[in-house]
Amino acid sequence: MNEPQARTQGVHHVGLTVPDLAPAGTFFVKALGFQQVGEVAEYPAVFLSDGATMITLWQAEDPASATPFDRRANIGLHHFALRVRDRSDLEQLYAEFQKRDDVKIEFEPEGLGSSEMRHMMCRIPGNIRLELIAG
Repeated sequence: MNEPQARTQGVHHVGLTVPDLAPAGTFFVKALGFQQVGEVAEYPAVFLSDGATMITLWQAEDPASATPFDRRANIGLHHFALRVRDRSDLEQLYAEFQKRDDVKIEFEPEGLGSSEMRHMMCRIPGNIRLELIAG
């Protein structure tokens, strides 16, 4: 029996609501080398790309009353993962993130299950969970 083929072709973009666009956008540009490729000032939103994946950051309408994400209690995005070039880059990012005030590391680079890959998890500005994975 023939298995149906996927009708999608990967992630086009990930949209994240954040309490403050400036620190979240700065994190992606300064820490991960993304480029800002657009914005909608009246929304407000910014669009960032690493050349393969686009991240859309949306400003929460009222950050003071917004409910912070709790991965165990909320429905929705648990985290998102970005691939990095290799283990050396993963270790370098880990070292850099340890020095940043706007990143909280949940766990340092470690093996990913029984695979050859390594990964780490952190919280970036806006309390968004980001996983970085190296093959």
